[in-house]
Amino acid sequence: MATVQNLILAHAPSRYTLQHICTHDEGSAVHRGLIFIRAIATFLRTLLSRKVDIVHIHVSERGSVLRTILLARIAFIFHRPVVLHAHGAEFKPFFSKMPGWAQKIISSIFGQCDGFIVLSDFWQNFYISQLGLIPERVFTLPNSVELPTEIPCRQDSSPVNLVFCGRVGHRKGAFDLIQALAELPLHLKARAHLSIAGDGEIEQGQLLADRLGVSDLITFMGWINPGQRDQMLANADIFILPSYNEGLPLAILEAMAWGIPPITTPVGGIPEVVLPNQNGLLVSPGNVQQLSKAIGYLLEDTERRLKLGKSARATAESLDIRTYTHRLGRIYDNVLQCS
Repeated sequence: MATVQNLILAHAPSRYTLQHICTHDEGSAVHRGLIFIRAIATFLRTLLSRKVDIVHIHVSERGSVLRTILLARIAFIFHRPVVLHAHGAEFKPFFSKMPGWAQKIISSIFGQCDGFIVLSDFWQNFYISQLGLIPERVFTLPNSVELPTEIPCRQDSSPVNLVFCGRVGHRKGAFDLIQALAELPLHLKARAHLSIAGDGEIEQGQLLADRLGVSDLITFMGWINPGQRDQMLANADIFILPSYNEGLPLAILEAMAWGIPPITTPVGGIPEVVLPNQNGLLVSPGNVQQLSKAIGYLLEDTERRLKLGKSARATAESLDIRTYTHRLGRIYDNVLQCS
């Protein structure tokens, strides 16, 4: 979500001036509380200045929903149009487990907003059908990427570099990926190296790799900055993200922009972007054997891998940040005209 915000700030529609107010940061409960209190104070000062035309709030799930409800209610008091931008990969199970009264509050606040941005048709259908949002106020705006100007030649990669980029843990399928690597035939293991970038349960992943005898095939990189990410993707041949829940992960789009074929799962908005055997491969969440087979398929067939990567790049070109911000500007225009 933070990456999307930074892209919007860097490429804002020219006719709009954006002010970013950070409402959350990693750290202790005291630190997070102070960040939010400061954000509320800044938000109130900005609204009192009467220089605000639209309030654009990014929301995921859990605590983010509570913060969003408070911010939206404050904006309503000041009679400012509100656009909510939903990113939550796990919002669906989060919402379904809420008691009925909490679901009604969330649905009411979300429904009062003048615009509601979702990442895919899947999420558009969910929010309209489950929360009762007005269809005309729901806008589908897939995440975007900055396109690299040059794509490296990957014809003779040795070893073939596999990349995972995301929080290490169950939801993103990191442990499934380690098991799938371990199940490859010996001759394919000898051709592969896996880089796992991201924070999370790294020690648990390392212990699993040790137990399965593939620790020498895996590099745990930890959290990496954008420059390190680009360097990693420039050297990658296959991107793998076998998630159980997603919105529309920016990591997949970034890999596709680098001409890398993804192996991923048909969850959230992913199957609207990754088309099986056209620009990537899809496997069922949690199916380690299927995942291992897909990895082996692309390890063995260089031409297929390159062809899928070329198509992945073409798909990413339609999601360029310049197109994205143009569409975002039109959403702002629509909200202002209707409010």
